[in-house]
Amino acid sequence: MTEHDDLDTLSSRELHDRAVRRAVHHLDVGFLWELLRALPAGEAAAGHPDNAAADSVKISSLISDALDSGEPGVADSLRPLYLGYLKKHGG
Repeated sequence: MTEHDDLDTLSSRELHDRAVRRAVHHLDVGFLWELLRALPAGEAAAGHPDNAAADSVKISSLISDALDSGEPGVADSLRPLYLGYLKKHGG
């Protein structure tokens, strides 16, 4: 089993935590920006359209949500983003 296979077995919340922790540790502003851009769609897909609308207007809300976007429904909808990032950067 490869490290990439191991990532696929993690929960969406675990993927979120690892990806955000790595990005913050390495000051990976590019990934954090990508997460901020994906977050409104992730929240809408998770059934939180009010949060999605608020996030598209308030950048401070986006930053807060990005760091805590591991909520189950949102994390599940953003799972491909977390998996891609962690696989690209060695988990």
